[in-house]
Amino acid sequence: MNIYYICMFAIIGYYLGDLYSNIGYRLPNGDVIKYPSINNSDNKINLIKLIPIISYFLLKKDSYNVTSLLFQILSSILFVVTYLIFGLSMHTLFILTFISLLLIIIVSDYYYMIICDEVLIVFGIILFIEIYFMNGINGLINSLIGGVVSFIVMFLIKKIGDFLFKKESMGGGDIKLLLIFGIVLGLPTSLFTIFIGSLIALPASIVTLKGNDNHIIPFGPFLSMSAIFLILFNSTITNLLKDILF
Repeated sequence: MNIYYICMFAIIGYYLGDLYSNIGYRLPNGDVIKYPSINNSDNKINLIKLIPIISYFLLKKDSYNVTSLLFQILSSILFVVTYLIFGLSMHTLFILTFISLLLIIIVSDYYYMIICDEVLIVFGIILFIEIYFMNGINGLINSLIGGVVSFIVMFLIKKIGDFLFKKESMGGGDIKLLLIFGIVLGLPTSLFTIFIGSLIALPASIVTLKGNDNHIIPFGPFLSMSAIFLILFNSTITNLLKDILF
C-alpha cells in the first residue's frame, strides 16, 4: 500500500470536494464560481484558507461552514477508497469522474432541488469518452442501451407516481440522472440504485417530512449515495451473494 498515493488522492479529493460544493451551491443560482477564493488584498489570509481542515479552525468567520467541511472530508475519503479498491488505472479515473458528478448533484439537489443540465451534459460527455477508451465502440453502444432502458423505467415510475399521488412525484432531473446511471452502471445495477436509494430515503423522509407541510424532499442525493455505494462495492456485494446463494 503506497502511502504517497493515498495522501495524493486524499488531498486531491479534498480540494475537488471544495470545488464541487461551490459548483453545486452556486451554479443553480447563476452565481460566479470562484475557486480558489484568493484576492490580491488578502493573500496571506486566503492562503491559510487553502490548508485542509486547519483553515476551518483558524478562520472560523471566513471559512467554510461545518457542512461544507464535512463534504470536503467525504470527497477526500471517497477518492482514497476508490484508489484502494481499484488502484491506478483508467477505471479509477472513470469512477472518480462519476463520483465527482454525484457529489455536485448531492449539493445542488439538497439545497435547491435542482439537478443542473449543464453538469449532466459535461460529465456525461466525459464519461462517454472514457467508456470508449476503456471498452471501445461496442462497450459504448451497450452503455447507451443501458442508459436508455434505465431512463424509460424511471420515466414510467414517475408517471405511475404522478397518477397515484395526483401531483408531480419526481423531478425531471432524477429521470435524466438514471440515464447516466444506466450508461455507467449498466443493467440491472442502475435500476437497483432506485431500490437502495429508496431504502436510504425512507428513514430520512420520516424525520424530514414530520411537520413539513410541503411533503417534498429531493430524491437525487439518495440516488447519488446509492450509486456511489454500488459502483465502489458492486463486485464485493455480487461475490457475497454468490457465496450465500451457491
